[in-house]
Amino acid sequence: MNLSSHAHNIFGSATHALWSEQLCARTRLALLSSALLVLLPAAYGQVDVNTIIQRSVEANAGDWNAALEYDCYERDQQPDGGSKTFDVLMILGSPYRKLVAINGQPISAGQQQQEQQKMEAAIAKRRGESEQERADRISKFEKDRRRDQQLMDQLTKGFEFTLLGQQKLDGFDVYVLKATPKPGYQPPTMDTQVLRGMHGKLWIDKKTFQWVKVEAEVTRPVSIEGFVAQVEPGTRFELEKTPVEDGKVWLAKHYSMRAKAKVLYLFDHKSEDDETYFGYRKLAPMEVTTAKK
Repeated sequence: MNLSSHAHNIFGSATHALWSEQLCARTRLALLSSALLVLLPAAYGQVDVNTIIQRSVEANAGDWNAALEYDCYERDQQPDGGSKTFDVLMILGSPYRKLVAINGQPISAGQQQQEQQKMEAAIAKRRGESEQERADRISKFEKDRRRDQQLMDQLTKGFEFTLLGQQKLDGFDVYVLKATPKPGYQPPTMDTQVLRGMHGKLWIDKKTFQWVKVEAEVTRPVSIEGFVAQVEPGTRFELEKTPVEDGKVWLAKHYSMRAKAKVLYLFDHKSEDDETYFGYRKLAPMEVTTAKK
């Protein structure tokens, strides 16, 4: 999808808007899932935060890996208030987005034919690639995933987590957690620098160790060394996940992000995304093998 995706990076989305091409949302959103916490009841009804973190990494890493095994539909809100819906397909190692609806209405028969022809041409091009060309295309997709995974690895080091309580959300019994920057944390990469100024809140399903919702916001300006830019307060995102098929895998159902920054510390840069995911279906075994190459 374009937490597969998007891994749809949870806290790195604002930073990525400054210096990279837009990631496949499913991948970005799928990658983001490996950072979230899962609460585990311990002895005497207490909750051990260290256990929560470890179980979170394990549970959500599985979702991140499984995201490559699914196609889905993605509906993107447009600046003019309308929407476009895409069929997001894993084809020969990387995603392809096929337009299927505008403003909630299926595109015309003529447009469907054009989109089908465009997809067939893209498939033919991919099949005709040299080994180096295919490696370069897939490498770009995998590089984005690896970068986000590296960012996720830093989350447990860069934040402190507090249990706020329990409630019911979207039909799930959840724990509610707060994430705050850890004092003295030194980000090792440019991508992880934004973690120093972010606060978050997580709603975690008690039964499956999966998260139902996460919100995060930049609460103070964060300078991005090496890019001469500053992520501004008001940058925020919201991500919601849902179980698919037998419920063993949870993937993104909604993602929204509003980024505010100053480039060269002078020029305002703003961007917004609002994406809904649905209609997940698993690839055939041969397709899965090809998608992971």
